[in-house]
Amino acid sequence: MNCVNLSTTCSIFNQASRSNLLHPLKAPAFPLISPRPARPISCSSPKLRLSVSAILTKEEEATAEDREGRPPFNFKEYMLEKANSVNAALDSSVLLRPPLKIHEAMRYSLLAGGKRVRPVLCIAACEVVGGQESMAMPSACAVEMIHTMSLIHDDLPCMDNDDLRRGKPTNHKVFGEDVAVLAGDALLAYAFEHIAVETKGVSPTRIVRAIFELARSIGAEGLVAGQVVDISSEGIADVGLEQLEFIHIHKTAALLEASVVLGAIMGGGSNEEVEKLRSFARCIGLLFQVVDDILDVTKSSQELGKTAGKDLVADKVTYPKLMGIEKSRELAKKLNKDAREQLSGFDIAKAAPLIALADYIAYRQN
Repeated sequence: MNCVNLSTTCSIFNQASRSNLLHPLKAPAFPLISPRPARPISCSSPKLRLSVSAILTKEEEATAEDREGRPPFNFKEYMLEKANSVNAALDSSVLLRPPLKIHEAMRYSLLAGGKRVRPVLCIAACEVVGGQESMAMPSACAVEMIHTMSLIHDDLPCMDNDDLRRGKPTNHKVFGEDVAVLAGDALLAYAFEHIAVETKGVSPTRIVRAIFELARSIGAEGLVAGQVVDISSEGIADVGLEQLEFIHIHKTAALLEASVVLGAIMGGGSNEEVEKLRSFARCIGLLFQVVDDILDVTKSSQELGKTAGKDLVADKVTYPKLMGIEKSRELAKKLNKDAREQLSGFDIAKAAPLIALADYIAYRQN
């Protein structure tokens, strides 16, 4: 088993601009946003102190006020409100029209439920820099369309060959492999069209930059790169921690990062704010996968809403396999701490949803 130094694990994110191996997004090839007058952002402490009601378990609800007398942030209420907004926007974005079969297949997976973590992250990042939900909603929907595409394709027999997703039969089990492939392709293409056509109240420069960021996060240096290395690593005994990080920073973290970065861009964030939120997102992106690996070996298929233990059956390398369950949990705790530290300097109340989302990702049960 590999010896893991948890104190340096998240330092890879600070080296992102110098390392293409550990982070899919190179130094921006697209021009940065012109500086705008800085808003006064301050924090009395280098670390945010806020009472957050993250959904850790059903019993853990915040009841006390924080030290400065602010009411606790109700994360459950926030997630329900934002998820309902996202679901309504998704429902109206992909309508049933000829040819019916492809649109039925797109809607089947897009509207199948899910936690909507990526679109909510997009909206929360927009709001923390002073933007409005409406400015980020088309991007939030686009990110969820691309995420859904990745799930449809990931479940195919030629990939993970899975029969269950979000508690329902996978797309290819309902519509056939051919239509499932095309449904994923259609969602991918439509995501970019949706941003370009539906985004209102945002400058064309920011819209183009957001499209660039999203495209880069899912291509041959992003999600696709992680998927390819993941497939080629199956059954190999000597896969190390560095290669595992490469897989998950590309396959999982890249789209989570894009979600946050798109929201910050659409919300009018300065370059400094966008980059701080990018660093936050890198940490929670890897955190998401570490927790996913833990849940895969500690929860049942019924609890997860998808097939449990499939990584073990496929002989895939995972964090528990390399580090053990307890070390993986320690790593998750550290990544959550590092993510929260990236939010120092933002308005505490506006940052509350992002803090809560990091906690939710760290302590989720499915």
